[in-house]
Amino acid sequence: MNIETKFLGSVEIEKENIITFEEGIPGFEESKKFVLLPLEKESPFCLLQSTEQVVVGFVVAFPFLFKKDYAFDLLESDKKVLRVKEESDIVTYSIVTLKDPLEASTLNLLAPVLINVKEKIGKQIVLQDNEKYALRHPIGALEGSVK
Repeated sequence: MNIETKFLGSVEIEKENIITFEEGIPGFEESKKFVLLPLEKESPFCLLQSTEQVVVGFVVAFPFLFKKDYAFDLLESDKKVLRVKEESDIVTYSIVTLKDPLEASTLNLLAPVLINVKEKIGKQIVLQDNEKYALRHPIGALEGSVK
């Protein structure tokens, strides 16, 4: 099926790649169905695009590429929503706010986006330890920064 995207224009996707966010994403609760799309080959960034609304799309990245010691505990309630059987089924992303130059861009380490890749279920959570990670952490200040 074809969908219109915020940054990539019209893109063909497979229905089995659609990820359901049962609660939506905070601030965008009306969008429940998303797909992950690569932005560029070899890029650490991809697009988490709503299949229902063109204007709802987020650039995301693996936070561990930028901050090797990024870690948090998943609450039992979140595990239930995500239907976690094996922790290895969960992939973690951070929403990126792109700026020019790229080094001025930020990662949201406080509210990671979790996706159960086997069940195709996603959820954005807000970490309880809100002093450990920032809502707008500069990419340029993170370990392994991509330039």
